[in-house]
Amino acid sequence: MLARMTLNLDLDRLRRCGYPEVVYGEGKTVIEVVTAATRLAEAHGRVLVTRASEAALTALAVALPAGLARARSGTFALGEPAATHGPIAVISAGTADEPWAEECAVTAAMRGCQVVRFADCGVAGIHRLFAHVEAIRACRCVVVVAGMDGALPSVVGGLVDIPVIACPTPIGYGVAEGGKVALGTMLSACAAGVTVVNIGNGFGAGYAAAAIARQAPALA
Repeated sequence: MLARMTLNLDLDRLRRCGYPEVVYGEGKTVIEVVTAATRLAEAHGRVLVTRASEAALTALAVALPAGLARARSGTFALGEPAATHGPIAVISAGTADEPWAEECAVTAAMRGCQVVRFADCGVAGIHRLFAHVEAIRACRCVVVVAGMDGALPSVVGGLVDIPVIACPTPIGYGVAEGGKVALGTMLSACAAGVTVVNIGNGFGAGYAAAAIARQAPALA
């Protein structure tokens, strides 16, 4: 049985920002993660945990059995609402980018947005992207998750007239420098209107995409 501990949680964030505090699991002990998540769930009836360790995900599943743990992205979500806004397109360049794409998708879904996933659409096989262009254009906004050279957001930005959020990942050999090259490429994108989040910040990309989608009328 895990002992509860005192944490100074921001229980007013839902009123101020429209969404409760999210638990960032990295750097926290299992007890800290579970205590924070349990208190937020009690206060709001829902909770999102990101970057949780395997041990924390296991403990969360025991403490909050109605929630869903996703080991690949390290996320835990309880109380996912109905999808009333969107859709949001989440495009990943390759399978190695999926942890961050999944984190993005889970975050947007927890903010009440419909998410459409497009996997393995990297520039090395660009025809895979072209097959989905019309479906992507039908979305409210798009998040592009890519590592290596980080070129995919510029390509997408040149094909659509919706907001494009680029999320670099730390995937790549040597000179990719843990995502710094992808970040630099995305910040230097020649396509107009591409906005960039930090390396590996799937949560930030999904949260921003949901904020954009929620400005439009709700889904019928």
